[in-house]
Amino acid sequence: MGGISPAGRTSGHQAYRRTVLEALPEQQRHHTLLGLASLMGLAQRDDQGNWADSEGKPCSAADIITQHSDYISRHTLIRRTEEPAFGDAGIPANRATTLNLAEPIEFTLRKRDFPETPPAEWEVSEVDSRHVKVRVPAGDFSVLLPDHRKPLVNSAAQLPTGFEPTAFYRSVHHPRALAMTVFGASDCIGQSGLEWQHILDRLSPDQVAVYASNSTGQLDQQGWGGLLKSYVTGSRVTSKQMPLGYGQMPADFLNAYVLGNVGATAGQLGACATFLYNLRLAVEEIRSGRRRVVMVGTADAPVTPEVIEGFRAMSALADDNSLKALDALELLTDSDYQRACRPFAENCGFTIGESAQFVLLMDDHLALELGAEVLGSVPDVYVNADGWKRSISAPGIGNYITLAKSVSLATSILGEEAVRQRSFVHAHGTSTPKNRTTESHVLHQVAGAFGIEQWPVAAIKAYIGHSQGTAAGDQITSALSTFQHHLLPGIANLNKVADDVYAERLTLQRNASECHADVSFINAKGFGGNNATAPLLSPEVTEKLLLNRHGERAISEWKRKREAVREASHAFEERSQSGHFDPRYVFGENVLDGAELEITSTSVTLPGYANSISLKVDNPFGTLG
Repeated sequence: MGGISPAGRTSGHQAYRRTVLEALPEQQRHHTLLGLASLMGLAQRDDQGNWADSEGKPCSAADIITQHSDYISRHTLIRRTEEPAFGDAGIPANRATTLNLAEPIEFTLRKRDFPETPPAEWEVSEVDSRHVKVRVPAGDFSVLLPDHRKPLVNSAAQLPTGFEPTAFYRSVHHPRALAMTVFGASDCIGQSGLEWQHILDRLSPDQVAVYASNSTGQLDQQGWGGLLKSYVTGSRVTSKQMPLGYGQMPADFLNAYVLGNVGATAGQLGACATFLYNLRLAVEEIRSGRRRVVMVGTADAPVTPEVIEGFRAMSALADDNSLKALDALELLTDSDYQRACRPFAENCGFTIGESAQFVLLMDDHLALELGAEVLGSVPDVYVNADGWKRSISAPGIGNYITLAKSVSLATSILGEEAVRQRSFVHAHGTSTPKNRTTESHVLHQVAGAFGIEQWPVAAIKAYIGHSQGTAAGDQITSALSTFQHHLLPGIANLNKVADDVYAERLTLQRNASECHADVSFINAKGFGGNNATAPLLSPEVTEKLLLNRHGERAISEWKRKREAVREASHAFEERSQSGHFDPRYVFGENVLDGAELEITSTSVTLPGYANSISLKVDNPFGTLG
């Protein structure tokens, strides 16, 4: 697994550790703070293990922790929005006004600043190849003047301050979500300890797949955000803004610039359940035998004034006025913004977040052959719609079905006692009044049906906000880390469970708690009725299943191969911990067109790929003649 979120990078369990920081042993806590310091550009470690600060001055690890731990705490997770557009000057906007010109005026503009559709009354003449002269006659004119507006929402979960994903590879006007895709997928491959080319060399090219997308598209200036604002602001549309804005573009970037994939690809969109939709595709493809390894992921970067205002207009966000009313405050401080998201407590709306999360799935035969580190397994993903609805954004009945099916499958695999005593839920947990009631009722009903009396519930959005389509990816990577560390993150800011929460069968805690689980249920309740739940099996359970299927000899051989993979993964972690990042980004190399292919009636051979693609396809209809 790999990625980047407001809690840090996913590899090395860093992001997870940030959410349970106070519950960690001192050594792990210090390790996490040093990793975040290097990620945020506050310090860096050289190949000899010596640390230096941002100015290159030598310092000790202890100095870094002492000097920067408070800063790291305040500039990770949910906090006052640091996006420049939300600064003291306010959000850039335009104000309509009427000008009365008693006399004509003349001025010169650069052509690139000249609007494509100027008012008909303007008289325009060319000065030179770069400039035009404009004459505006006397009279009344309606114009848009630059203005600024105070933002109504000032909290968000942004990537750690100082970290910029475009700084580590040759990015050219890449939207933020796509730069996060490159970094996150590279982080995933690095932590795996496997060489991507080594994996490809074992397979036919069409046995690989990439299923990745996001739910919001790219709505910043480099994507559709800049495209849609161009006429209003008088700016020019670039050739990149239209294509790079599509929601499936994370998959396209992975295929073209990170993995060189020529196998299957898709980018499913399903609001907050988007990650699980893509995961479902991967599980079905691997179970069918069509694919043997699949990269799954999502990357969302919706911290823009327009997106935030859109959710605020829906009354979905915790805006400043609502936070003041909730806590009876006159003014909001930085600490108040850090407490904006409160799943299952008295709350007033969710907090927008940005995140990119990726996982590498493969069939069990390939995992054993490669000596892959097994962090867990996914037996299935269930998706159900809500049916008839009054409001398209209101929750409905589909989530009862997805969660019940997931618990039923886990019970069939593990037995009733394991699910009742050794399972936990990673709730969608948005921090809206509607979600705290409806999702808790889903959990309560399903718990009752399966005899679960005290079901531990995590809600990771309390720390890293709601990253829209990537939300379930945040939950999955956190759950995988819980399996490793045996700590379940508490629900930050949960001073008291809200009175309308169905909490009788649920364990809702503010602090991290010890957790030895066999299965976690990853739950998503999305706008429009996009519900999904996935049972996620622990590595211990997965190893038992592998042993049952393949026998002790195969498992012993796998563990032998795994040692070298673990060494490579550890080396990657050390480089990342030191602040040395080298995302996998291949541009303009190994490009093929049809002329290089070798095609016969039975196969297609591609230069640069070790194995051919077989044309012996399954025929479901039989032969007519």
